[in-house]
Amino acid sequence: MKSVYLRWAAFAFALFHIYCNVFASISELWLSAIHFGGFCAICALMANESDDVENKSIKFWVNVGLALVAVATSSYLILFENALYARETEFIMSDYIFALLAVGLAIEFTRRTTGWFMPVLILISLSYILFLGRYISGVFAFPGLSLETVLYRSFFTSEGMFGLTAQISSTFVFMFIIFGSFLLRSGAGDFIVRLAQCLAGRFTGGAGLVAVVGSGLMGSVSGSAVANTVSTGVITIPMMKKSGFQGQFSAGVVAAASTGGALMPPVMGAGAFVLASYTQISYLTIIAASALPAILYFLTVSYFVRIEAKRLRLTPTGNDETENISDVLKEGWHFIIPMIALVGFLVSGRTPTTSAAFAILSVIGASWISPKPMKLWDVFDAVVDGVKTMVSTALLLVAVGIIINVVTTTGVGNAFSLMIVEWAQGSLLVTLVLVALASLVLGMGLPVTASYIVLATLSAPLIFDLISQSQLLEALQAGDLPSNVAATIGLFGGDPVIALQEMPLEMKQLIRQEMIEPELLTGMLLSAHLIIFWLSQDSNVTPPVCLASFAAAGIAGTRPIATGLTSWKVAKGLYLVPVLFAYSPLISGTWPERIEVFIWSCLGLYAMAGLLQWHLETKINIMIAGGLATSAALLMWTPFPIYFHIAGATILLLIIFFQNRNEAAASAAATDEIK
Repeated sequence: MKSVYLRWAAFAFALFHIYCNVFASISELWLSAIHFGGFCAICALMANESDDVENKSIKFWVNVGLALVAVATSSYLILFENALYARETEFIMSDYIFALLAVGLAIEFTRRTTGWFMPVLILISLSYILFLGRYISGVFAFPGLSLETVLYRSFFTSEGMFGLTAQISSTFVFMFIIFGSFLLRSGAGDFIVRLAQCLAGRFTGGAGLVAVVGSGLMGSVSGSAVANTVSTGVITIPMMKKSGFQGQFSAGVVAAASTGGALMPPVMGAGAFVLASYTQISYLTIIAASALPAILYFLTVSYFVRIEAKRLRLTPTGNDETENISDVLKEGWHFIIPMIALVGFLVSGRTPTTSAAFAILSVIGASWISPKPMKLWDVFDAVVDGVKTMVSTALLLVAVGIIINVVTTTGVGNAFSLMIVEWAQGSLLVTLVLVALASLVLGMGLPVTASYIVLATLSAPLIFDLISQSQLLEALQAGDLPSNVAATIGLFGGDPVIALQEMPLEMKQLIRQEMIEPELLTGMLLSAHLIIFWLSQDSNVTPPVCLASFAAAGIAGTRPIATGLTSWKVAKGLYLVPVLFAYSPLISGTWPERIEVFIWSCLGLYAMAGLLQWHLETKINIMIAGGLATSAALLMWTPFPIYFHIAGATILLLIIFFQNRNEAAASAAATDEIK
């Protein structure tokens, strides 16, 4: 933002949000409407600051007009909502006009911020609910609704544009993005990179490991893959290239690691707040369960770095000039205070919005015990930067509400689930593959949060059902059933197996609540949603629309699509780790069970990384590949007894031992030959 007036307007807009989030003095519908109108206006006026828009040109006045229309639509809803209810929701001409304008603005501004895929998807959704559904046969057939009904549900209620996702955007997401902006403005980014250099710089592939650790730490506070890539990549990508890594691989690693930032607690991006609202699971529970899987993901990326370093025969980058970790912590320990404050307020039972507000204050307070305290102008810049960062996310989360309204109103979600059930034939693994393919396709056009919302709406109930199937069947076969459960099973002949296959998901949900412990059900539900949440992160590294990869490619000076393919390969933990969510107690089990799965998976993922790179300590052959595949299977398939895991670990360690011994022997022979 260059204009002084626009910056002050953004600052005032942010203060309004903070006030409403802390003191809750306005209805959620009105806040969402103001949120949408304000960010539309900011987006339009920011476009006037681009180089291709001349002052007082046609484009200039079009953007000004769009900004005014956006403010007018939000104002109309607030001023005339009661009049509409007094008419018993019967539309007059002005209702049609402003509702259509609002939908049109949502389409146009998502096009400006995310490309054409989302607007086209919205148009298809609206066409389907209005008239297209009546021309479709089978499970996706829909008779259609009137334009009045669709516009009413889309604009005037909390079921469409100003529904759950808009409410999440105006509350949780906004506050945490402002918090991340304050951290970055206070100098946390430089501290994180220096700390990463101290922690990882002396290992094999040190520069790449610094990029992974730095991106993980930065992502834990920013929650944005693109922002993470840009803020750390400008330092770590040149560092990796200087140490011997190829530019394309360097950019791919940074993009993949930055994508993992949205998986790393305590700040996990907009999707995590949507997840919390969808599941009604506390945010604290979500970040606690996400810690070990996030570490597994970053370990996987680190394995790729180490293996590539071994392939290129790179040596550690650390030297006598590397800073001591105690010195770095001594200078930057105050950056840890806001994170402690955030987690502390969450643990104490405060809402995420209130916790974020106190964490923002703690950033300012902590800066005053540092050599560079934040002045009033720094606070102003941090707020404005946060608003600028929030523009695309806010508009996306409001617009996606239109699609959610269509899915829930028409029952497309249930139809999609039935289709997958038919294709998968009750197989959880096949279902995961189909959902992963759907995520891959969506990821080619949709940003992460939108991809998660669409997939969660369509497939989360089905995945949850399949994950809980074995537990539910075991409970039903144990006997001593409550009378209502026994009566329900009797409707299907009395056989639990047949009953679970034939009864609707809604009926099965009621039985689950009766037969399975609430804590275990919560863990299973969280597992289902985290599977989709992880798969949706692939949007950041999946060509042709992979913003994190493109940002990294721009820094590295490499081809965007080729960089995207590299980052997609390095980020394969996004597919491997969710399998553990489905088949292991990594999310739903006790902490000893989770730690056991984590330990064996650390080894299994290294074997998988070696397979994907066709290199471990040295280049592998077919025989070693078979050994690595066997090792990975034995280590990561949790239903196996522990001695299977021990066997898998033994195979992996033997491969590493013999490869290192052969490498040492070859090096010694080469040295002797030179002499």
